[in-house]
Amino acid sequence: MKKLKKVQIKAKPFFEILKVRNQSMWEIFAQLLKDEEQELIFTNEKDEVLFNYILPNTLEKLKKDQEKFTKEFQEKIKN
Repeated sequence: MKKLKKVQIKAKPFFEILKVRNQSMWEIFAQLLKDEEQELIFTNEKDEVLFNYILPNTLEKLKKDQEKFTKEFQEKIKN
């Protein structure tokens, strides 16, 4: 298996920037697409991992992930 490029992102500033710019994380993710998949690692201020996401290498795969995430999120907030 090929080693993924890891990209560390501080979660709090990342989401604050999205709010200020009125952008979704999916728009930013689309701008980060490369020929290879990348592992986005979201951390807190202490560099502790909060969650990670394997960024696909195509816009089509990204859109499928977005649809899946949206569906799962809607299911969670219903309960």
